[in-house]
Amino acid sequence: MASKKAYWKSTEELKKDSPIMDSLRSNEFATPIPTTEFLGDDNTMEESATTRRDFLKYVGFSTAAATLAACEGPIIESVPYIVQPERIIPGIANYYATTIANGFDFRSVLVRTREGRPVRIENNDLLAQHGGGNARVLASVLDVYDNDRARGPMVNNKPATWDELDAAVAAKISNLGGKQLAILTQTFASPSTAKLINEFKAKYPSAVHVTYDAVSEDHALNAYEAKYGTRALPDYDLENADVIVGVGADFLGDWQGGGFDAGYARGRVPRKGKMSRHVQFEANMTLSGANADKRVGATPTQQKHILAALYSKVVGGANPGKLDARLQNAVDKCASQLKRAGSRGVLLCGIPDTGAQTLAMAINERLGSQAVNTDQPRFVRQGNVQALNKLMADMKAGRVGALFVAGVNPVYSLPNGDEFGTALSKVETRVAFASKVDETSRLCNYMATTPHYLESWGDVMIRQGEVSMQQPTIRPLFDTRQFQDTLLKWSGNTTEYKDYLRTATTSMGGSWNDAIRDGYYMTGARMASTNDTGVTGVISNNAALRDLASAKAQSGLELTLYTKTALGDGRQANNPWLQELPDPITRASWDNYATMSARDAESLGIENWNVATGALNGNFITIAGLDQPVPVIIQPGQAPGSIGIALGYGGNGAGKEEMQVGVNAYKLYKDFSCVQNVNVTADGGTHEFACIQLQNTMMGRDIIRETTLETYNKADQHEWNPVPEVSLNHIETPVTSPKVDLWKEFDRSVGHHFNLSIDLNACTGCGACVVACHAENNVPVVGKREIRRSRDMHWLRIDRYYSSEETFVEDKEKKEGFDGLFGDNGSLGGFGELEVPSVESPEVAFMPVMCQHCNHAPCETVCPVAASAHGRQGQNHMTYNRCVGTRYCANNCPYKVRRFNWFLYPGNDEFDFHMNNDLGRMVINPDVTVRSRGVMEKCSMCIQLTQRTILDAKLEDRAVRPGEFYTACSSACDKGALTFGDINEESNQITELTKSDRAYRLLEAVGTKPNVLYQVQVRNKKEA
Repeated sequence: MASKKAYWKSTEELKKDSPIMDSLRSNEFATPIPTTEFLGDDNTMEESATTRRDFLKYVGFSTAAATLAACEGPIIESVPYIVQPERIIPGIANYYATTIANGFDFRSVLVRTREGRPVRIENNDLLAQHGGGNARVLASVLDVYDNDRARGPMVNNKPATWDELDAAVAAKISNLGGKQLAILTQTFASPSTAKLINEFKAKYPSAVHVTYDAVSEDHALNAYEAKYGTRALPDYDLENADVIVGVGADFLGDWQGGGFDAGYARGRVPRKGKMSRHVQFEANMTLSGANADKRVGATPTQQKHILAALYSKVVGGANPGKLDARLQNAVDKCASQLKRAGSRGVLLCGIPDTGAQTLAMAINERLGSQAVNTDQPRFVRQGNVQALNKLMADMKAGRVGALFVAGVNPVYSLPNGDEFGTALSKVETRVAFASKVDETSRLCNYMATTPHYLESWGDVMIRQGEVSMQQPTIRPLFDTRQFQDTLLKWSGNTTEYKDYLRTATTSMGGSWNDAIRDGYYMTGARMASTNDTGVTGVISNNAALRDLASAKAQSGLELTLYTKTALGDGRQANNPWLQELPDPITRASWDNYATMSARDAESLGIENWNVATGALNGNFITIAGLDQPVPVIIQPGQAPGSIGIALGYGGNGAGKEEMQVGVNAYKLYKDFSCVQNVNVTADGGTHEFACIQLQNTMMGRDIIRETTLETYNKADQHEWNPVPEVSLNHIETPVTSPKVDLWKEFDRSVGHHFNLSIDLNACTGCGACVVACHAENNVPVVGKREIRRSRDMHWLRIDRYYSSEETFVEDKEKKEGFDGLFGDNGSLGGFGELEVPSVESPEVAFMPVMCQHCNHAPCETVCPVAASAHGRQGQNHMTYNRCVGTRYCANNCPYKVRRFNWFLYPGNDEFDFHMNNDLGRMVINPDVTVRSRGVMEKCSMCIQLTQRTILDAKLEDRAVRPGEFYTACSSACDKGALTFGDINEESNQITELTKSDRAYRLLEAVGTKPNVLYQVQVRNKKEA
């Protein structure tokens, strides 16, 4: 029998309710550990003169003290399942196929859940040919845990019950006195929702439905509807194009809903000596222009002349317009290439003009382009500006008695948002279907709070004939109800939307169980129309040609409004992962700004400069029509006479103050045209940017290797992809030779050995892999202040380089031509010139960089506590519990991919992001340790995923299947730029890529022998 004898250390313990003992029980150490005097205070830490020796002494003491304290850790009680759900096994992930359709992004996805919590969005491989999730889609899992979501229904901005709201609204809409009941919604692209809205309109004959897109494609929709009778957009598969010409269309971004980059990338990888050729005419430097073989800067007015000239040369017809010699030469060559390509050519137009869109369709029709699919159009944009303007007029005139606003925020995103707010006040019954108390819902007297899409049912016809399913992956966190369920209830239908959806799916030929399992089904049914105003005023081809050719630039600068890959139209502005995601081109986060050419900036006296810490600063400009100044980034490649500003910023609705950044450029979005003429004046002042990349060029260094398609096909491999050589006894010896290796080699042919291949031809720089890495590996968000101090925590970065000459090849030739130190051709001045990017037309290259997992890792040899070590499977490991934060490994890493935890980010109110509240922490992946302050962290090659794959194979008593291994970044990249696998498997794509003639290692001359390899970038420069 166990003894129940009580033991004590002092008589004080025998006293009941002793304050001394209570204090000692609460504080493990009677005297606080002195490290907090400076380690816990930001200002003191910055100003401290503490030496490295003293720092390590304090850290060593605190670590030892914490270790002793850990012997008597707190007891955390856990409550087991009383009745464990059949399909939830603790520690095992569940996957659900669903669809994001938030009115701006439409994608079929897989959702990984852990113990009932969605923790990561992945691509649905069954629909991979149509493109996977972008950065916003992958980050949307964090939105479900947004602490600023509304908790339930509201009446007059006060919490209410659903019964109270239902009764109040039902009474109002049943007695409108002859006035309209208007339903203003986002694009749903949902067959069942369209059917439901039409039934609701039948119940209330005065009801009208208006669809509104914050970022409109009205001109393209009007042109397509006039020609084909359906309000939709053509689909494009750019893998079927040999020649791609873009005129003002950032089709690798958000143009017409996006999703075209996967097909584009497949056609850009050279196979059998062939790859597509891409020419881009644009004003802003975009992702599409950055990836083009030839980019031609042109103002929006010049783009109209270019399209008119292309139409005249490809289709025929007089072209009264005039182009300067530079543009005329580019157009002549472009038209010749398109005609030669025939059905393998395609033109993509982003000019906000119905006539321009009509001519673009005519050009593709004349080519017989295989890349264009008009039989299966896309329904991702269905907004109707004409109907919206009519609704506004009716609201102002008092003809609208009730207004339902679902999924849109017009007070913020309309160019005349204030005017809409005034008109809204004239509507007696105002109901907002929203998940947050935003600018519009705040002005409504009823708020029917809606759930996140991961808590919802639905269906989405992204393209004709293919219906993607939406199903909940978590029970609703708050007292919310879907818009469709509310419409059913208010129309007197007692059916739940889930059952309504099941019936609709079956009626369109889908199998409910198969559709829910696979995430989609095929149907021959057509999308029903719910809008009440048709298209009018479509012009003929000849009239369109005449208007475009005669377009004239007005005074001031030509502004192009665009959406960033991070924030899109701004509906995810409260997502810290997206705010911290660097823009692919400027590499700036936490901001929008005006991009301006160096020529225009000089004429206005605008400057950018770097301060001593390396952070970027810049001046402001004032733009007529905006009530606040706009900071300027001088952008290489920006067409002179034009500027660009991103939409989606500057909101002041629901959300954390830290995320309410930037300028609301929607105020300039007049007539829903992304092109405006603006008057600009210099405003001086200083704005602090959070820009994480200083280098403008590679300075001719052998970092990104590239060649032309002609050289790739004809020249010897060692000319364009040489093996670096080092001196051995004054003899140049390949670095791959064992003779020059300082390390002892090990047999890596036994078991698994992982490699990651990065194809620079397929990488568009979109940043989806960066967000996937954040989600999978619990990477913290540090905020703008820390970004400016170069303390970003991204495990994966995408470096962007500009050429100083027209091409990187010319950069290298210039470097090799240096002679001596001084003079016009000396290296001292020459290297300085190479740091200055080409102003008018730089070539751009993207390079994803993460821990290279070197077989001969320099970080491992310098770690004094063996926290950094090499694994048998080729991964470089970090043992967080061992790390004492010396940062020797970071100093010794030639790739600069290690990150130091300066602060404890979780639960820290100074970093008011998702990790400092209980709801936000629900997104944390339980398979990955949340790192503490004072340790190094970096890419782990997702060791948790590789080990899970191995264990799954063991449990199923089988070998790992070829291609079964993956990482977060490789699975997120629908473009195939990142390929991960075991090189010891013979029948494996990664094994073939390691043997490719395009394969090379980053800084291979250093002798680190990385397990990450790159594929040489090939550009198709052939113009004739």
